Amino acid sequence: MKKSILEKSWMVFIVAILCTALWGGAFPGIKIGYQVFHISSQATGSQIMFAGIRFFLAGCLAWVIGSISFRKPLVPKKGSFPYILILAILQTYLQYFFFYVGLAHTTGVKASIIEAMNVFVALLIAALLFRQEQLTGKKIIGCIIGFVGVVLVNLSGSGVAFDFTIAGEGAIFLSTVAYAFSSVCIKRFSKYEEPFVLSAYQFMLGGVLLFLTGLIWNINAGVKEEEMLVMAKTLFTSSGMGIVMLLAGISAVAYSLWGQLLKYNEVSKVTIFGFLTPVFGVVFSAIFLAEQTASSPIVVIISLALVSFGIILQD
Repeated sequence: MKKSILEKSWMVFIVAILCTALWGGAFPGIKIGYQVFHISSQATGSQIMFAGIRFFLAGCLAWVIGSISFRKPLVPKKGSFPYILILAILQTYLQYFFFYVGLAHTTGVKASIIEAMNVFVALLIAALLFRQEQLTGKKIIGCIIGFVGVVLVNLSGSGVAFDFTIAGEGAIFLSTVAYAFSSVCIKRFSKYEEPFVLSAYQFMLGGVLLFLTGLIWNINAGVKEEEMLVMAKTLFTSSGMGIVMLLAGISAVAYSLWGQLLKYNEVSKVTIFGFLTPVFGVVFSAIFLAEQTASSPIVVIISLALVSFGIILQD
């Protein structure tokens, strides 16, 4: 059987770098989106609603891109709905629900470090629970080295408190677990359904669930209708639609390509690149938001070198 080009190491490298760079660019994009939609850092319900809009549109874009690529409308195979439902709950709903809740109760630095643990969790789940690959010392060492790179670029010499709360750090960790399980499930489900189909429909379903959850959250929190209408009105402005479509495009392209990589490669070989996302996030936030960061160029370079070495060990 002829090997797919996506199984070649150089192609995995190119596509995975593209995906993580896009996700890293989403960090400043989301912050800009909050400014455009007048969403405060503590408005968790509105943040979840914003995420719901973003991912629903991401699903629509993934459907369009996939339909053009395959030259026919993307329609799930008979029996694929359970796969779509599981991914919608894990990859979109639970991952981002817990992430936004946790982020409201902890720092961005701690969230980035905890999120980076998804590479470890995905490896353990794939190797020990689903038996999709072997857990080797080389893979573990590669993960540890990559994780050190993420910690280095986030700590920036400022240190981090080691306190723990269920609503903060606990929620962020649950977000990483949901993402790790989704990565393993994509690997399994892509044997029966095209990753583009899975991405498109799970995004749309997950986006609707997130939006409804954020709406209920705001209603229970006593947020006035006028405040929520601001989001609806802003969505139909050029700046509002522009930033949402940009973020939707990032998700549609990155997750669809990521799903293709997971289909043809071991989970650890792909997810190890996830360590690059927070590094790109720091770099792009400094560029596009002019954020002052304690991470000097030397620290960023060292972090990239550590992450890169960790990636090489997985090959």
